[in-house]
Amino acid sequence: MSYSLTKVDDLTTQLKSLASISTENLKKLNKKFRMEFNYNSNHMEGNTLTYGETELLLMFGDTMGNHQLREYEEMKAHDVAYQMIETWASDTERPLTEQNVKELNRIILIRPFWKEAQTAEGQETRREIKVGNYKAYPNSVRLSNGELFEYASPTDTPILMKELMDWYRTEEGGLHPITLAAMFHYKFVRIHPFDDGNGRIARLLMNYVLLRNGLPPVIIKSEDKAGYLRALHFADIGEYEPFIEYIADQAIWSLEISIKAAKGKDIEETSDLQKEIALLNRRLTVENKQSKHPIAVYEVFKWFSKEVWPAIQESLEQFDSLFAEKKSYYYTNQVEETYEKKNILESPLLRSTAPPKVKIFGLDIYKEEVYQIDWKTILYGIKGASANPKIEIKAVLEFKIAQYELNITIDNNNISNTSYHYNDRMLKSDIQKLQTSLAKQILEEIKARIQ
Repeated sequence: MSYSLTKVDDLTTQLKSLASISTENLKKLNKKFRMEFNYNSNHMEGNTLTYGETELLLMFGDTMGNHQLREYEEMKAHDVAYQMIETWASDTERPLTEQNVKELNRIILIRPFWKEAQTAEGQETRREIKVGNYKAYPNSVRLSNGELFEYASPTDTPILMKELMDWYRTEEGGLHPITLAAMFHYKFVRIHPFDDGNGRIARLLMNYVLLRNGLPPVIIKSEDKAGYLRALHFADIGEYEPFIEYIADQAIWSLEISIKAAKGKDIEETSDLQKEIALLNRRLTVENKQSKHPIAVYEVFKWFSKEVWPAIQESLEQFDSLFAEKKSYYYTNQVEETYEKKNILESPLLRSTAPPKVKIFGLDIYKEEVYQIDWKTILYGIKGASANPKIEIKAVLEFKIAQYELNITIDNNNISNTSYHYNDRMLKSDIQKLQTSLAKQILEEIKARIQ
C-alpha cells in the first residue's frame, strides 16, 4: 500500500478514536466542506463567482458582483446536489443507481440550453443540451496538439454506464475506499455520458463513495486544476496510481481538518475569519449601490493602492532572486505618471510630489475625468532563460458608469477579470487566492522559459 493510502488509514483510525465531535463543531466542519467543494468544483468549470460571493449566496441567499444569472443558479443547484449525495450516502440500505446519476445531471444543469459545438467534420454548430439524459451526439474533444480525444459514443454510453454501475457494486467493500472513489471518478469521466456537467458529477459521485465509507469529502482545489488534469492524463494511458495518489493526498487534508474539528480546535484560517467579517459588512451594505463620481473613483483607487497592489507585490517579491531587476510603472488614462517618486517602496498615494489636492497620480479628479488607472511591474532578466527573459504583470482599473472593472494579466494573459459596484470591494480571502494564482502562474512562466 502506498504512503498516502497508509496515511489515510492512520488518520481515519485517529479520527474514529476521538470522542464524538460536538454539534457546534460538526456544523462548522460541514459548512467548511460544503463551501470549499461548491466553490472549487464550479470554479474549475468556469463559474466566476469568488469564494466570498459563493458563501454570501449559499449562506445568506444574497448576491454581489456582476455575473450571469446562470452562474448563480448553477452554484445553488450544485449545492442542492451536494446535499443530496450526503443524504444518499447516509442511507446504507439505498443503492446507487443510474437514475440517481441522471438526477444529479438534471439538478446541476437546471434546464435545457444551447451550447456551441462541432460536427464530426469539425464544423461549428449549436446544439441543445438536454438535462438528465445521456448524450445524443459525440462529445469528443480536440486537444491542444490537434489530436482528437475520444469519449464513449452515444450508442455505447448506456451499455458502458450499466457496466460502470455493475463494477461499482462488485468492487464496493473490496477495494480501498480511496481507490474505489478515484477509479469510479475516472471511469465515469472516461465515458463522459452527458452533454455537459460530467466533471462536476464525477466529483459528486467520488464524494458520495467517500461519504458512504465514513470518510470526509475531498476538495479538488481549482488553483491546482493543472495537477488534477495531469493525474487524470496518467490514467488515460493506463497509469492509475498517480490519480489514486492525488485523491489520497486531498483526502489527507480533509481528514486533518476533521481531526482538528473533533478535538475542538479552530478550523477557520485567518482568511476565513476575515471573510466572515467582510460578509457581514457586505450583507448590510450590498443594496447601497453608487454610480460613478470623482470621490467614488478615488476611494476605489485608494483601496486598490493600499490592499491589492501591495499584495500583488508581495507575491512578486518571492521571485526577486530569479530576476536581474524589477521596475514598476503607473498610468492614469493611459498616461504615465511624471511626478518624481520619493520612495519606490512607499504607497502610490505617497509617491507623488504634486500639491496636496485630491489627485490620482498627479491628475486632479475634478478637472479631468478618470476612466482608467494602470499599475504595471516588469521583471527583467530571468536567470538561465532560453526564451523571453522578462515577465510583465499588469493591473487595470476601468471606471464605467455603474461599476468598475479590475483586470489582472501576466504578459497579456488574463489571471482575474471581475466587475464590482462602486461600494463593493474584493474580499480579503479572494485577494489571498489571487496571490496564490499569480505566484503559481509566474512560476509556470519561469519554468517554461528556462527549459
